[in-house]
Amino acid sequence: MAAIQRFQTLYSTYPNAYCERGEDKDIISLHTSSDGFFLRCFLSLVICIYKPVSSQKNHSNLISLGSSLSTNVRPTSWRSPSGRFAFGFYSQRSGFIVGIWLAGKPDDIITWTATRDDPPVPSNAKLELTINGKLLLRTYANNGVSEEKLVANIEESASNAVLLDSGNLVLYNEHSDVIWESFNFPTDAILGGQNLHAGGELLSRASTANLSTGRFHLKMQYDGNLVLYPTNTLDTPLDSYWNTETPESAGSHLYLNYTGDLLLLSNTSVRVKTVFDSDSESYSTSIIYRATLEYDGIFRLYSHNFDSKGAYTTSLTHYEPDSQCEVKTFCGLNSYCNMNDDQPYCRCFPGTDFVDPDQIYHGCERNYHEELCKVAEETSLYSITDMEKMTWDDIPYFEKSMSEEDCRRSCLQDCNCAGALYESGDCKKQKFPVKYARRMPDGSSKLFFKVGLKSIESRNRSTAPALKPPVVLKTSKKTMMLIFVMSVAFTACSSVAIAISGFFISKSRDVKRRMLVRSGNFGLAHELTLRAFSYRELKKATKGFKEELGKGSFGAVYKGTICKGKRVIAVKRLEKLISEVKADVYSYGVVLLELVFCRKNIETNVSKLGEVVLSNWAYELLVARELDRLNLGENVDWQNLEKMVMVGIWCIQDEPGLRPSMKCVVMMLEGITDVPVPPRPTAASA
Repeated sequence: MAAIQRFQTLYSTYPNAYCERGEDKDIISLHTSSDGFFLRCFLSLVICIYKPVSSQKNHSNLISLGSSLSTNVRPTSWRSPSGRFAFGFYSQRSGFIVGIWLAGKPDDIITWTATRDDPPVPSNAKLELTINGKLLLRTYANNGVSEEKLVANIEESASNAVLLDSGNLVLYNEHSDVIWESFNFPTDAILGGQNLHAGGELLSRASTANLSTGRFHLKMQYDGNLVLYPTNTLDTPLDSYWNTETPESAGSHLYLNYTGDLLLLSNTSVRVKTVFDSDSESYSTSIIYRATLEYDGIFRLYSHNFDSKGAYTTSLTHYEPDSQCEVKTFCGLNSYCNMNDDQPYCRCFPGTDFVDPDQIYHGCERNYHEELCKVAEETSLYSITDMEKMTWDDIPYFEKSMSEEDCRRSCLQDCNCAGALYESGDCKKQKFPVKYARRMPDGSSKLFFKVGLKSIESRNRSTAPALKPPVVLKTSKKTMMLIFVMSVAFTACSSVAIAISGFFISKSRDVKRRMLVRSGNFGLAHELTLRAFSYRELKKATKGFKEELGKGSFGAVYKGTICKGKRVIAVKRLEKLISEVKADVYSYGVVLLELVFCRKNIETNVSKLGEVVLSNWAYELLVARELDRLNLGENVDWQNLEKMVMVGIWCIQDEPGLRPSMKCVVMMLEGITDVPVPPRPTAASA
């Protein structure tokens, strides 16, 4: 008691003092001013404004290993020693969420949520501190398969847990050291005794009923400044709509003490700035302070004063900024915020309508057709609407001093101009989309907003008298017959024209071919590509089949010349004595090799001259046992591939007597008959 009286004397002497726990957990520091002077007290003075975590540990409220909660079996939550805070399942929409809330009348107040952006869990969910020391959320599918999700992500195992009267959920190891606490992972609020460290942030809710991440965040920056931003921005000074304007103090953090002072403290716990100053001069166990960033982007500080029956009254002590219209993106794109009887309203700019009339904060879109940029016609396609006491924080793409009329005309004639803000003699033009706009309660600025005229014309058309029903015209039989005759005549004429065109095209190609033969102008591709010669051309090239070179499988072979005698060719004169069966075997061999090698028999687009004729290249690879150069992949039966190549070469032997029958070909491919190494075919000889 003497120690407490001594502390109360010190506190009355230094009413602005506050405590911080140092590295030594048994000693706390009583700070008295920003110059860093402090007094040190022993742990017996835990009544100090900052209460260490270990001082609130009560064995009767410990959550032991193996403890669990269900949504449909009471209790559905674990309580703090005083019963003012609860941790567990909280009913939310069609399911449940896991979180911490201030329990009391008239309403529960959520202060922290786990996995806030996940959908609510079903009624079969289970919250468990496992015997392995993990805090898990289990959900079960219809087939009985369970899914586990960590509520507290810890590396070492916990021995027990407790929800403190400060609203802080703490996990301890076997040495009673804190290994995890919810105060280190705030969602949208901080409570008395809680810090928001450099780099940390609070994220607003989506709405009063929807606890998922919303549109605004409060950021404790590393430069020591506390700043409010819309989400989905680059967090630049242009995007911020409130800040503490703190002189750069690296490492500063935000701290809400137990008397309701919201402070910016340095790394050494020296007060840098008071964000919200409490009217309370002493600590009271019946009051809980809560600073929260709410769904509308306003940062508010509340006090909750409990009576002896567990009911509380809530008071709003401070808030920033002053109104929702100062919150950037409170109203969406192409809309502006207007305060009316202290209530914010979002309005669409002229020429735009709400994207979703049921969600007016989602912004507006143009209700007229955007014309192509034609400077000469701009004045006939658009009009200008004047708006008083307007402003926006967007960076203009054009700014120049001029008169009001010149500013209005400049925007009307500018294809890119959505509107122009005229302020203090300066004309500031802005493109679509327009953001960060609002109407001010007073001021002399004007806004010239450009509106398309086509929306007005379409509205006029919608109010015009109903059109007469369309006239149905009947076609007579005589007209139908005339249409039929004309269609037949047109088809016949078209057919004749196509036939004549085909005839002349064929003749033209024949003339070109003859000219090429006479000129001898053949490239490599023409030389190696098969082409058709008429009997007359071959007879002329061989001088009437005069000089016989020998006998082949299809008949006699004669010597001939083309290209004005520069090239010598061998011409086989076909006889109706050809063995059709042997010819079929030859064709089969060619096709078989083409399938194996995945190319044509004659190919001009090759890297080496020896690869032009397939039979020649196939025989060379077979003899050299280099078929693996084909690069056909890994799953290739090379033995079977070699057999197919040998069968193909047997089939294309120049002498018909050497070619196997189709029955032998089948037996060789099926492995019934061995395949000997074939001789070099004549076509493949050097």
